[in-house]
Amino acid sequence: MATAAANTIVGMSGGVDSSVAALLLRDSGEALSGLFMQNWADDGSGDCRAEDDRRDAVAVSGRLGLPIHFRDFSGEYWAGVFEHFIAEYAAGRTPNPDVLCNREIKFKYFLDAARELGADYIATGHYARVDQADGRFRLLRALDRGKDQSYFLHQLGQTQLSATKFPLGELIKHDVREMARSAGLPTAAKKDSTGICFIGERDFREFLSRYLPAKQGEIRTPDGQLVGTHPGVFYFTLGQREGLNIGGVRGFEPAPWYVVGKDVAGNVLYVDQGSDSRWLHSQTLWSEPAHWIAGEPPAATFRCSAQTRYRQSDQDCEVHLREDGSLDVRFDQPQRAVTPGQSLVLYAGEVCLGGAVIAATDAPALAGSRLPNSSLTTTP
Repeated sequence: MATAAANTIVGMSGGVDSSVAALLLRDSGEALSGLFMQNWADDGSGDCRAEDDRRDAVAVSGRLGLPIHFRDFSGEYWAGVFEHFIAEYAAGRTPNPDVLCNREIKFKYFLDAARELGADYIATGHYARVDQADGRFRLLRALDRGKDQSYFLHQLGQTQLSATKFPLGELIKHDVREMARSAGLPTAAKKDSTGICFIGERDFREFLSRYLPAKQGEIRTPDGQLVGTHPGVFYFTLGQREGLNIGGVRGFEPAPWYVVGKDVAGNVLYVDQGSDSRWLHSQTLWSEPAHWIAGEPPAATFRCSAQTRYRQSDQDCEVHLREDGSLDVRFDQPQRAVTPGQSLVLYAGEVCLGGAVIAATDAPALAGSRLPNSSLTTTP
């Protein structure tokens, strides 16, 4: 649908959050249009929801009287997000594709497309806030801490934040759904998407096996006792309990088993009993080079709080910046299942400072475990 240039273009995902973001901007008198991004091509499984989401985005735009544009970023998504996702799993790490999708697609290609259409700003349905202080833009947590998505947005910088609006940042999710119902939006009762966007409701291991074929190996305890077999170490992540299929093992209590380590080269999965196994705990992590939202770190050494996974409570820590931009982070309290490949995100109160990909931790080392790109032992 053709349209004249709008001051703001809102990313219409076909969900209730982007629908209400568009509603709020329209009601504020914003010169507005929508844009639907297709980020994943149908892979032949019949599980791709893109067409359903597109129909919902069109229906909402029609209800609000907004013109809508369409862009296919599936090629860019494959090259910028999915290939990295597969490579990380193949290396035995656990990546976070939502972080990359925001950096590479939603706040890069979408922003470029909006500017080509003549817009000054983009808007999304993310739960986060933006403000300015001391001449710089800041990314803030959302008012609804249970829905806050600043964790997934920590790779944004000044260019992106200066051109972005988050209309839902001051709202509670329950109120967002009520607004959608009151406005008669067709997405008011639509279920929130969960998990990794391109996997959807499918079995994770089945999906991953299309790109990383099964390779049976041994499951061993930290002291080397054989307790089972697995279809491939890259299907598992630290702290995982489900899918191990370890039955009663002679000499062990009938307690749950958890993944505590992976030897990718040897294709050995290490497990231990008890969710608080000492093999899962660490107090120091090392990261890849960090990204800072302000463009620079607060200091060479500073204290702040951190999250090593989404929706984790704040964990106090001390951060040391290395010469290459990577970080040494020591937590005040031991942390459970800190996972290489996941994101470390740093905060000063409500302000998101930035973050980095976790490279390694000082969790007890297992056979085959090595700190990547480092000669460090478990104590640097």
